[in-house]
Amino acid sequence: MFSSTFIYFVSAEQSCLSTVSIEQRIVRIYQHCSLFYFSSGVLGDSLTVLRSPQYVIFRDGQWPISGEKIPDLVALTMGFSIHEDLDWPGLAAGSLFQRPRANALIVVRGLDSLDFPKNISSYPLENPVPFTLDSVANTVHTLFADSTPVVLQLAPSEERLYMMGMANTVFEDLPVTLQQIRGRLSQDGSVLTSLPLVSLSRNNEADLLFLSEVQVLYDISTLLQKHKHLAKDPAPDLYSLELAGLEEIARRYGTDSPQFTDATRILTSALQKFADDVANVYANNAVVEVVTVKTFEAPLTRKSRSILESKQISNPGSPYNLAYKYDYDYAVVFNIVLWLMIVLALSVIVISYNLWNMDPGYDSIIYRMTNQKIRMD
Repeated sequence: MFSSTFIYFVSAEQSCLSTVSIEQRIVRIYQHCSLFYFSSGVLGDSLTVLRSPQYVIFRDGQWPISGEKIPDLVALTMGFSIHEDLDWPGLAAGSLFQRPRANALIVVRGLDSLDFPKNISSYPLENPVPFTLDSVANTVHTLFADSTPVVLQLAPSEERLYMMGMANTVFEDLPVTLQQIRGRLSQDGSVLTSLPLVSLSRNNEADLLFLSEVQVLYDISTLLQKHKHLAKDPAPDLYSLELAGLEEIARRYGTDSPQFTDATRILTSALQKFADDVANVYANNAVVEVVTVKTFEAPLTRKSRSILESKQISNPGSPYNLAYKYDYDYAVVFNIVLWLMIVLALSVIVISYNLWNMDPGYDSIIYRMTNQKIRMD
């Protein structure tokens, strides 16, 4: 496609050979090709920042970010340290004395991008592999063990939706399975009575899955507005939602169908409302990101077995011949102990050498005073 476009621009420039110089034609061709490359580069999976505090600075630019680096990005926005530096210029260094009160990450599967306002920061997403925020959730629970942080994670499963992690007691009654959502959609105040469904049907399973996920977004916003005390505790909150209803719509009807168009419009409006509600509850001290992924790429892995495998169990407590678990501080502790032992060993050698070659009558004040007393006698 790129080569055909390039040939088209060259043939167009050859028609005006008599009036335009060679240098000008080269500049024009380069500009056309650059414009085509830029317009094609912004298409594809994306990361969009709907809301962020003033002290969390996202720079404007088309810097791609890898999907496996999303958990590190969320950890940095919340003020946590990561084990490897994130070499991505989209996030600037923020305040050392302020951190967001919450972070909400919504993953939407089934399309490349949503039609959000142009003034919102958006970045291309490359290598869209599946990821989780379990590491960030573990950090929250470790650093704020004495508090009650809200860690709410929803992801599709065999029952379409389920809740994992340690969520606050406020969200215990949140419907998460498809059967619970069907009962919730039939109650008063559901999205079926407030949203313009147009081409969507409440009797179709794919449509019902999509509407159930929209209902979950509305229910979370409603619970947060009813329990605003959650935003006042010292522990930051984490929300991780993965929505696959739009992917089911695209698989059932196609991306050119009116059902997919109506579902995209409804989801865009629901996400904007969800971001506004979260920002209002946390007094604009929350970060809300949306990751749109057409399809997740399965990471390439290779399993191998060594021919030198020993039959001796290295860890007697494990029946599967697993090695002992090492934490991330093992290398640091090992280096501290190693170099401390080397310094102590060198110190003992130097002190022993000096003591062995010491002249008692010249270097020791005890023997020196004794010699003077003997001389006086």
